[in-house]
Amino acid sequence: MGVGVAHLFAENGFDVTLHDISAPAIERARELIERNARFYCLIRPVEKPASPEEILSRITFTTDLESFKEMGFVVENATERFDVKRPIYEALDNICPDDCIFAVNTSAISITRLAGLTGRPGNVVGVHFMNPAPLKPLIEVVRGVHTATETLETTRGLIARLGKDSLVVADSPGFVTNRVLMLTINEAIFLLSEGVARPDEIDRLFKECFGHKMGPLQTADLIGLDTVLLSLEVLYESFNDSKYRPSPLLRKMVYAGLLGEKSGRGFHNYA
Repeated sequence: MGVGVAHLFAENGFDVTLHDISAPAIERARELIERNARFYCLIRPVEKPASPEEILSRITFTTDLESFKEMGFVVENATERFDVKRPIYEALDNICPDDCIFAVNTSAISITRLAGLTGRPGNVVGVHFMNPAPLKPLIEVVRGVHTATETLETTRGLIARLGKDSLVVADSPGFVTNRVLMLTINEAIFLLSEGVARPDEIDRLFKECFGHKMGPLQTADLIGLDTVLLSLEVLYESFNDSKYRPSPLLRKMVYAGLLGEKSGRGFHNYA
């Protein structure tokens, strides 16, 4: 997701600093952005698309969070685990200027809970980009309990400059999109584990009967099965409701490293 968000901002003329935890991760990000920039030109109608060279020239790659000391807007894209996100917000709160906005790109974790890790809860807002970020027209913006109106207006203004629309929802684990989507994906996995239908059949039914561009299992592969599992665990913990209990088959596939597109195999084969 971080790769997609950095790509989206850079192709729309913003100077971007992309941070990751290691040099190999940075190099993978650079390669993905270059590859995706060439690919997206072929599949979407853009009158004058930015070239891969233009996009990469606007991105500074770093493993040093101190480089964020003059940032005005930060989009956090770490994995769906509160214990991973906590030290990031504690560090950013000490590094970034007081007026910097923290935009949380999370699938399910409460924006209000993450805002409580900072001394600027009014400057924390949920910005739920869908994958792949450069191709999706609508962004789910989540207002935490303390999110300031000015923060919302600034965030939506930035989103508009990206050529995207936005819709503001209240803070609830999973928000609107993933609270519904994760249930759908999980139930599709239960259907598969019970032998009701094959993966291709389940996805075909959703595409041809409901007009979905992707079936639920294809969607899970695109998101990453590890992220789906973490999101369901957050929902299960947050609501204490058994309907969010992750399918045992999902857990088994994550343990086996069958994570979807990024590993080459999930419910479908991408080799």
